[in-house]
Amino acid sequence: MKFRRKSTVEQAGSAVDETTGATPEDEALVGPFDADDLPDDGLERIDLGSLLIAPPDDRELRMQVDEASGQVQSVMLAGPDGAVEIRAFAAPRNGDLWSEVRPKIAADMTQRGGKAVEREGRFGSELVCEIQVKRPEGNAVQNSRIIGINGSRWLLRATFLGRPAREIDASHDWEDLLTQIAVRRGGSPMMVGEPLPLVLPDHARRLQD
Repeated sequence: MKFRRKSTVEQAGSAVDETTGATPEDEALVGPFDADDLPDDGLERIDLGSLLIAPPDDRELRMQVDEASGQVQSVMLAGPDGAVEIRAFAAPRNGDLWSEVRPKIAADMTQRGGKAVEREGRFGSELVCEIQVKRPEGNAVQNSRIIGINGSRWLLRATFLGRPAREIDASHDWEDLLTQIAVRRGGSPMMVGEPLPLVLPDHARRLQD
């Protein structure tokens, strides 16, 4: 999946982005990707089943596993200033599942006493949310920012917490993480909106055995 930048100029016979200086060849390396179209970009990605992720050195890969079933429920990249939870869902071919899901997420946030504001971001429409949460030291406001990206029969959803949710204009480094992810939809029939299955990486499975 490629994201087209709005402003380009012709330099030396090839299109160059005025803001970043990127060429069409550079854009071919910008994801998130479908796993079948993953470019040879030199990144070493961890295979989590439906997600292939290349965590940088300053981010910790965390996985929430249901103890009863042993199934992985979510994947998170965490750093000293925030985190991002990443999930992928089955979607119709050439559909726009994010436009259908986004109002439901906003309505659920409002029903729980929070609020969700829609804005246009790097990947299109996203939600900036806040809600009151109870903590041992007292009530606090939890900020989150939810981004949805439609792919080929999949929807990638990222929920930012901490600094990337509060300081949106200064969160480019966190957003860059999404451009390196690949999604493996698989050929099995699935209901629209069903989470794509996640698995522990091989080294984690060996530690459990």
